[in-house]
Amino acid sequence: MKSSAFILVLAVALVPFVIPAERKCQLSGLWRNEQDSLMEISALRDNGDFQGKYLTRVTLTGGCARTSPLKGAQQQPGEGGWPTFAFTVRWDKFSNATTTFAGQCFVDSGGKETLSTMWLLREAVGSLEEDWKATRVGRNVFTRKRTPRGKNLLSSFPSCEDTSSPAP
Repeated sequence: MKSSAFILVLAVALVPFVIPAERKCQLSGLWRNEQDSLMEISALRDNGDFQGKYLTRVTLTGGCARTSPLKGAQQQPGEGGWPTFAFTVRWDKFSNATTTFAGQCFVDSGGKETLSTMWLLREAVGSLEEDWKATRVGRNVFTRKRTPRGKNLLSSFPSCEDTSSPAP
């Protein structure tokens, strides 16, 4: 009887170390996509709203990109699901275009967080006859970029706003 009680106590004590921690996907933080663009998302509000900054390496004009504001919302996942989200980036500092992203956050068995997104970019055109060429569609996959404490988007990536670095 004593040995079975000991095994039961030992099993109960070891359970927290055997069961893997729940994997959650957190949108807040710094993310990099395959085009080497960076996005920093602030903490989510209770209602799922968030904001942040986006620094693209891709521009319509080939010119210098600046940090652009983003605003979005996350839908809370159902049982066992991963959260979906959408956000809009206004490229108002260097382009007359807006991009909307919709996607889902995933965490693999190794803990790697990924944001899989589709986007629509709308560029202003001069007339209705040019409307056919005003919208572009694409896909981006973002992965979390780990940074030392105190680092943020602008300190992680030289931009046009950093006049001490050469243009990309």
